[in-house]
Amino acid sequence: MEGKELLELAATAADEKKADHLVALDMRGISLIADYFLIGQGNSHKQVQAIARDIKKKAQEQEQEVKRLEGFDEAKWVLIDLGDVIVHVFHKDERHYYNLEKLWGDASHVELDTVST
Repeated sequence: MEGKELLELAATAADEKKADHLVALDMRGISLIADYFLIGQGNSHKQVQAIARDIKKKAQEQEQEVKRLEGFDEAKWVLIDLGDVIVHVFHKDERHYYNLEKLWGDASHVELDTVST
């Protein structure tokens, strides 16, 4: 699965769990970590965990390796490493503090085809 397809898969899974304010950043040429970042938030610890759990499940169903999942128990900032795509699921109270969109301000935004508005 190509990076953009994996990004759409993760975004769809997050959207299905009602993640708020989904933003995709194109990290190619900016970071060696991944091609894309997907950033979203949940309104409660349970929702953050549900979003992360569903992204992991959908990736594994497509035989995509989940290289790392961190922060799940605390559910303040869950990082899901899918290789070409890194997903950041924040609790709404934490997202503004870390402000990854500003930190990676040089990255262009990617239009997400599968996310409802």
